[in-house]
Amino acid sequence: MPRIPQSAPYLRISRYRESVDAAIAGVIGSKQYILGAAVDAFEQAFAGYLGVRHCVGVGNGTEALTLSLRALGICAGDEVITVALTFAGTAQAIASCGAIPRFVDVDASTRCMDPDQVEAAITNRTTAIMPVHLFGQPADMQRLCAIAEQHELAMIEDCAQAHGATTGGRKLGSYGHVSAFSFYPTKNLGCVGDGGAVVTDDPRIAERVKSLRNYGWEGADRISRHIAGNSRLDELQAAILSALLVELDSGNSERRAIAADYRRLLADSGLGLPPDDPGAVYHQFAVNCPERDSLQQYLATREGVDTAVHYCPPLHWHPAFSGFGQPRLPVTEGLSKNLLSLPIQPEVAAGATERITRALNRGVAQCLGS
Repeated sequence: MPRIPQSAPYLRISRYRESVDAAIAGVIGSKQYILGAAVDAFEQAFAGYLGVRHCVGVGNGTEALTLSLRALGICAGDEVITVALTFAGTAQAIASCGAIPRFVDVDASTRCMDPDQVEAAITNRTTAIMPVHLFGQPADMQRLCAIAEQHELAMIEDCAQAHGATTGGRKLGSYGHVSAFSFYPTKNLGCVGDGGAVVTDDPRIAERVKSLRNYGWEGADRISRHIAGNSRLDELQAAILSALLVELDSGNSERRAIAADYRRLLADSGLGLPPDDPGAVYHQFAVNCPERDSLQQYLATREGVDTAVHYCPPLHWHPAFSGFGQPRLPVTEGLSKNLLSLPIQPEVAAGATERITRALNRGVAQCLGS
C-alpha cells in the first residue's frame, strides 16, 4: 500500500495548480515584484476575511511576531507571558526584542494557555500576554483578554496555526491588540515559501509595522527614521495566498470532517483526543498516547503511516531559553512526551482515516501491550 505522509504541501498546490499558475503569471506580467498590487490585494482580502481593519504582509511568521512586539514598544527587560508548548519562533521573537519570555502552563484539554496560570505569572515587569492557538484550537480569549485589560497589558495572538479558527463568534486574530500569522507551506493557508502577516485594528500599529518591515522608511523618500530591517511579503507569495484564501474555509471544513472521522474511529482507543471545539480548524490532530515514540516508530516501519511530534522538548527546556528560568510546567511536560500528530491535511488524509486508525489501534495494542 502507498505510504501516507504526515503532510504534503505540494499536494495542495497541485490541487489548485491552475489558479496558482494564473496568480504567478499575473505577477510576472505586472513587472512589479516588491510591495506591489498583489501584496495590497492580499492584505485587503485577508483583513476583510478576519474582520480586522489592517493587515501588513511580512517575511514569515516569526518576524510577524517580532514586528508585532516592536510595534507595541516592547523592549529589553519587559516580560511577555507565553507558553512552552509551541514552536521555537514564539519565544525567539520575544527574546530577539530583548524581552523575557515567561512561560506558563497550558490547559490539559485545549493544550493552550491556562488563564489561571497567567494571573499568577504577572509581575510589575509584565507588558504583554502572547497566547498560542495551538494546532488550530482556540485559546480562552474571553478570559485572557479580560486579564489583559484588568492589568493594562498588551494582547498579542500567535495565530500561526489558526487561520480561519473562531471563538465567541469572531475569527482568531481579531481579539489581540495585534496578531501574527505564518504562511509556511504546511499551514492551513500556506504559500510556496516563507510568508507572514501582522493584523490589527490600530492604524498606528499598522503604520509602524509597515515601516519596520521596510528599513524604517515612512514615505517615498527612502529615509530611515529608526532602526529596522527587511521583512517584506513578496508579490509572488501574496498572489498565491490570494488564490488559496478563497479555498481556506472549504479546506477547514474538510479538516473538521477528517477530525470527526478520527474522533468516531478512535472513540474506544484509549488515546487522549483534542477537544471537539466547533471553532477549531485542526492544523494538527494530535493524540495523547503513552509510549508515543514506540508508537510512532511502529506506524512508520510496520504500517507505512507517517506522523509528527509537536513539540518536544518544550521551549523552557531548550538551551537557548535556559537563561530565562525553567519553571515547573507539569501539563506541558506531560503533553510534550505523549502528543503524536496524525495526518490531517485533506489532500493526504481524506479517504485514509480508516486505514490510519486501524494501524493506530494495532500499534496501541502492540506498544502498550493491551
